Amino acid sequence: MNPASDELRYPVGKFEYVPVAGKEQRERYIGEIAEQPQILRELVKGWTPEQLRTPYRPGGWTVLQVIHHLADNNMNAYVRFRRGLTEDNPVIPGYRQDDWAEWADYHTAGAEASLLLIEAVHARFAALLRTLSEEDYQRTFRNEQLGGMTLDAALQRFAWHVRHHTAQIQSLADREGWKTKS
Repeated sequence: MNPASDELRYPVGKFEYVPVAGKEQRERYIGEIAEQPQILRELVKGWTPEQLRTPYRPGGWTVLQVIHHLADNNMNAYVRFRRGLTEDNPVIPGYRQDDWAEWADYHTAGAEASLLLIEAVHARFAALLRTLSEEDYQRTFRNEQLGGMTLDAALQRFAWHVRHHTAQIQSLADREGWKTKS
């Protein structure tokens, strides 16, 4: 892959786990999770259907596909996390996100329903995360795609993932000179 393509695909860089994040770092991640839905909503506010159907990079998903992906992925991440809290090292199946993104609803459904799902999932996720102990964050699960991880790592990955996709959309808006409409 060429560097320009990597920069468009990973505008915040690839995910890197920070061992023993600690309470302060976790609180920052939880704050990001709570704030991201509004940041995303404001970013695409007033965008036309044509803008929403624009790929964030050559060969990439459209903005609409990214928004629908975030709704679906975030629901899956929340369920993975809950299972990690309530089961002993469960094996949690992955899903084929590229296949999900090719279904008609990713191309035809408006963004609003997915934006509402993202808001709801993030509100529940942040509320849950604020109640957890250090021991809770050390619980584990196994995922077919991601391998084994602690809930601490899952929290970091989730916060990065939303930041990553929001930055992809922001990067497109910046390149195209698109402004949010009030």
